[in-house]
Parts: sequence; C-alpha cells; structure tokens
Amino acid sequence: MTLVPPSPPRPPAPPESTEGLYTQPPTEWSWQVPAQGTARFSWEYGDGRERLLALYQKGKDKQWDAVRRIDWELDVDPYDALGTPPESLPIHGTRYWDAMSERDRGLLRQHYASWQFSQFLHGEQGAMVCAARIVESVPDLDAKFYSATQTMDEARHAEIYGRFLHEKIGLLYPVNGSLQQLLGDTLRDSRWDMPVLGMQVLIEGLALAAFGMIRDTTTKPLPRQILAYVMQDEARHVAFGRMALRDHYRQLTDAERREREEFVIEGCYLMRDRLQGVEVLENFGIPSAEAAELSERSEFLQLFRKLLFSRIVPCVKDIGLWGEKVQRAYTDLGVLDAAGTDLEALMRDDENIADRIEQEQAAEFAARKAEVVAAIDSAAEA
Repeated sequence: MTLVPPSPPRPPAPPESTEGLYTQPPTEWSWQVPAQGTARFSWEYGDGRERLLALYQKGKDKQWDAVRRIDWELDVDPYDALGTPPESLPIHGTRYWDAMSERDRGLLRQHYASWQFSQFLHGEQGAMVCAARIVESVPDLDAKFYSATQTMDEARHAEIYGRFLHEKIGLLYPVNGSLQQLLGDTLRDSRWDMPVLGMQVLIEGLALAAFGMIRDTTTKPLPRQILAYVMQDEARHVAFGRMALRDHYRQLTDAERREREEFVIEGCYLMRDRLQGVEVLENFGIPSAEAAELSERSEFLQLFRKLLFSRIVPCVKDIGLWGEKVQRAYTDLGVLDAAGTDLEALMRDDENIADRIEQEQAAEFAARKAEVVAAIDSAAEA
C-alpha cells in the first residue's frame, strides 16, 4: 500500500505568526481553563527550609539567555532535524515504509520532529502557567521564591522550542489531547499541591526523560544544545516538587493520600497514551486504529516508554504516594522496576552533560573565530 504524504501546510502567515505553520488549526486558538483556588500571602519573611532556599539560590544563579547561550546560527535540515536512526520510526520495516520514496521518508521525519517538539512547546507553556499558579497558591514563602524562578525558566523554554519550530522545522502540531487533558486536570484543582504534583512530578518527569532520550541519541548539535540546557533547569524543578510534596504529604490522611494516588495513576496512563504519535501517521493516510497498532508494536517506542517513566516512578515513591494501587498500575505499565532509579545521580548527569556541551560550544566558537581571523590576515597579506 502506498502512503499518502500530507498536504503541505497553508502558505505561511507573517513570520511573527504561528498560524500558517500548523499541520491543522487548533480547535481553539485561546484555551481557557476555569481555575479555582486561593491566593495565599505569608507575612513570615525570615523563615524557610534550608534546602529549598539553596535551590532558590541555584535557580537565580543558573538563569541564562536563550538568545546568547544557544548557537542559533547552526544549520538544521528540517527533513533530518535530529539525525536519529530510521528504526525509531514506528512504521520502519512495514509495507508503508517500503513504499515510501526518500523524499517522503524525509517528510515523515520532519513531521515526527515537529510533533515531538510541538508537544514540548505546549508542555512548557503549561509549565509556565502552572509555576505562576504555584507562586500564587503555595502557602510557604520559600516555595513561592523558588516557583518564581521556575516561571522564568519555563518562559525561556517555551521561547526556545517556539523558535526552533518556527526557524528550523517550519511546521507545528496542535497540542495532544492527552497532554491537554492532564494540563486541564492539574490547573482546575483548587488545592495548592495539585499543580505541583501534576506539573513538577508527572509532566516535568516525563519531559526530562523524553528530552534525555533525544539528547543522547541525536547527532545534530543544535537540538542537543537546546535539550541539554533545558534539562539543566528541569532537574531543579523536579527536585523542588520532591521537597515541597514530601513535607506536605507526611501530614495527609489516608483518604487524602489515596485521592492523590488516583490522580497519579490516571495521569500516568494519559501520558502513556500521549506517546504514540498517532496524529503523524494519520496525516500520512494511515487509519487511526492501524496507526495506533503500528505504534504499539514498535520496539523503539516500548523502550522509549519505559525510559520515560524512569524519572516519574522513583519520585512518586519518594514523596510517599506508594500504595498498592499505584504499584499495581506501574506493574501493568511495565515500569515498576524504575522505582529503584537513583534520581540524584540522573540530575547530576544532567548538570554535567550541559556543562560539557557548553564547553564544547565555547571551543567551537573559538575555532570559528580563529578561522575568520586567519582568513582576514591571509587576505591582507595577499
């Protein structure tokens, strides 16, 4: 059977607009989530948890400018933006893949990169809104301080992914339904800890693992820089969630704890379902049910899915949401073994990889500058 490549996006709107880059228009351009809750002020300015205040200081020290730190001059081939192996595509080795021309395979890679980074972009905007909500609602001033730095981090991440999609990929996908549902559930709850649990533990934990998988497999320098630097921030965000919730959840009743465990279970199943990328295959003419089946059979996706929960499962256990139903759900998902993952070691690796990439980038800049100077000197001598 021959695949039907998707129609090209509509002629681009002016550069400052995203409208002409979507594979299909979002169902609504402005999504409004009715939110309930209480804005809390604290008049205690001299108190705070030492570890959380230290994390706040680190958040201030580690602020950076995406315009200057990232080398946006690096070229990106939109039809091979990540350089990941063809085996990572769920239709690789199927009759659909065999029937595709090289041009259409490149188009498929473009759509998958667009779909992945579009979900990153939408998730980061959600994280920015959730972080601002946490500043408003969390009762302790030290947590407000830290969440204020995270709000800035998330704004920077949305800026970066938006620029990468606009300038380098040239294509965007609407927000995935499962991600949108989880964001809505997180924001609608009036309790201050729910945005922390939904965003810092579930969505950020998923993002860290997804970013890391691509960071460690891409052969392209620009996406590698972007993901490494974003992950350096995200590791702090997950650490904040662990600190804030571990303290709070010690005080919960059994009924309150069970309610939050139900939220975690539902959120994890939603995120598992989010990872298929069925929207991409549908755009290439593959029926929805068959696209889902092909994705489910993909060995690469199965491995990817296990790795994606490597950051979430140990964090859920650490904050005390480890009842029988949670463990049964993780057994069903095939990720219970991830409970033993060393989160501290993973976060140290994230920090070290970002620092190493920055050093490599500085060396590359120096080498380029030396080439330019040598060329100028040579021309002058001639």
